[in-house]
Amino acid sequence: MISDPVATAALAGLAGVRHHYAYAVEVVPKQPGLYAFHGDPAAWTSLGIEPAFEGQPLYVGKAERSLNGRDVGTHFAAGKTGSSTVRRSLAALLVDELGLVAVPRNLAKPDGSANFGLDPASEKRLSDWMQTHLSLSTWTKPDGAVLDDVETVVVSRLTPPLNLDKVGEPRERLRAARRRMAAAARAWQPHSSS
Repeated sequence: MISDPVATAALAGLAGVRHHYAYAVEVVPKQPGLYAFHGDPAAWTSLGIEPAFEGQPLYVGKAERSLNGRDVGTHFAAGKTGSSTVRRSLAALLVDELGLVAVPRNLAKPDGSANFGLDPASEKRLSDWMQTHLSLSTWTKPDGAVLDDVETVVVSRLTPPLNLDKVGEPRERLRAARRRMAAAARAWQPHSSS
């Protein structure tokens, strides 16, 4: 049982109203807080996972500056997979279904990191899939709350299956899928134009 009233309010907020992308652009606040991605039944099936309980989110994260900028502007945006943990996790689990192609997150300076991006067509397919199958709920941080502490409590309670940290579980299938995408990105070579 969570006794912290701030964490309790955050859990209630994330379990509340959900917005699809088109509406989220207009209503998600430009303030710090927590966000949760929720999937429709087809999303859970495509990802090969099942919710542990009714209403379980797929992913929970924090936005230190702007929920609208982080969630709507980065996570839903094509071309942003290299900067988005949730996009990389979705891409790793949807690679075959959507025919996604991993590339270095910075094509001009491939760095061999575990982070990867997608080629432009794959970025679009992933964004389209997200806009079709995911919705977003948010909770705005009150003054004085330590966002990282609240996120820790919320993630440990909800154990969203696309989170890798703070869940208390190894998530080996997801980690292996992300390693495969990172390896594909490191092996990527630009096509010759001849």
